[in-house]
Amino acid sequence: MDRNIDDLTVEIERRIRLFQEGMDENAQAYEISELLEEARELDKSRFLELLKSLPEDLKAEVLSELPKNAQEEALEAIDAKELAEIIEEMDTDDAADIVQQIEEMDEEKAEEVLDEIDEEDSKVIRELISYDENEAGAYMQTELFKAYVDETVAESIKRLKEMKSRGEIDNAYHVFIVDGKERFLGMMPMEDLVLHGPNEVYRNIIDKEGVLTVSVHPREKIDKVIELAGNYNMNVIPVTDEFGILLGRITADDIYDLMEKQATDQIYGMAGVQEESEESENIIEAGKTRAIWLGINLLTAIAASIVIGFFDSTIQSIVALAVLMPIVASMGGNAGTQSLTVTVRQLALGDIDPTEARKVITKEVLLSLGNGLIYAVVMGTIAWIWFDMPMLGVVIGLSMIINLLAAGFFGAMIPLVLKGLGIDPAVGSTVLLTTVTDVVGFFSFLGLATMILL
Repeated sequence: MDRNIDDLTVEIERRIRLFQEGMDENAQAYEISELLEEARELDKSRFLELLKSLPEDLKAEVLSELPKNAQEEALEAIDAKELAEIIEEMDTDDAADIVQQIEEMDEEKAEEVLDEIDEEDSKVIRELISYDENEAGAYMQTELFKAYVDETVAESIKRLKEMKSRGEIDNAYHVFIVDGKERFLGMMPMEDLVLHGPNEVYRNIIDKEGVLTVSVHPREKIDKVIELAGNYNMNVIPVTDEFGILLGRITADDIYDLMEKQATDQIYGMAGVQEESEESENIIEAGKTRAIWLGINLLTAIAASIVIGFFDSTIQSIVALAVLMPIVASMGGNAGTQSLTVTVRQLALGDIDPTEARKVITKEVLLSLGNGLIYAVVMGTIAWIWFDMPMLGVVIGLSMIINLLAAGFFGAMIPLVLKGLGIDPAVGSTVLLTTVTDVVGFFSFLGLATMILL
């Protein structure tokens, strides 16, 4: 049953009380963001009123949870001074995201907000927003729990309690061990500390058991972060500079978001659309992106039609060719898409490298050749029986082998070449591949028909 604005208001007030009582604070923030989104659909002005009525610490949590469109409306409606108060309640990575979003909308307002924030916090946020969105530093959070190599477990825990009491850190699931110069030596889960006595020194823990020393540079591409998280089963990644100084961490929520974004970008890219425009409420913006790729696709379709036009007399002589042509092109297109999808995904996961091109291409060509031989026999037999023309079966069989070989080769080659050129292999690969399989399919089928049947 749909709820009205009054029902939503009552439920939001109930959730606020639960939050203030410390009842699963993260869950309450998420639930309130969902309720506010419902309210936004009913009455945008009331949505803003409800958001502004939240306590500052809760408002910060809820604002981070809202979808981008709702965030933009809120950021436009809230003045710079209040935004500064909200941002100071956020973790640094979330604060940087919000400031960057404000900057995209209104650079002057973003500067006003940064001027209102504590000078030290402002400096950190300015540094974080200086990174490109495809760099690890853009997702870094500077709040973390570190322990010095020569201090005891008890001393570090005491300092953690003080940090928690001052609200300097929200979650601390790992301890990051550093030396006296703040150089990162390794990390370990907080739960492992229960295995060690309060007077045990961290240096001894490192010597006896070892710690995970993997980290990333803030300028490292974000693909590396995703790769490390998968390879080492990490839910937090330390960030260090070129001297090994610990700068911050990339937390689990950002890692999961990045994985989801990577997969979404691949799906959208292979379809020739962009996430930003598709999620925008501006239909014209979304339509513009689609129209560009449809225009490119039209040009490639014309190229395939020109090939068909070269053989118009052949088609007029043997009408059966017009019936069978789409089968050759379709089989090549599907086989190519299989190779393309596997190659793009493996590139994204770091399972293959452009330097291994020969191995990848050989595998896809062999797979396509095997399928080509099987379906050449199947389709050749069907064409022979269907049109009572044995040589027509030979023509379509040979054409299918040629087109599936081309599909396997180019399905692997195109993304590898694009990756080598520094271009996202997910974007535009499908259009290029479709052109190849259509042109090769039509040319081989009609060309062989001209030579063999006429």
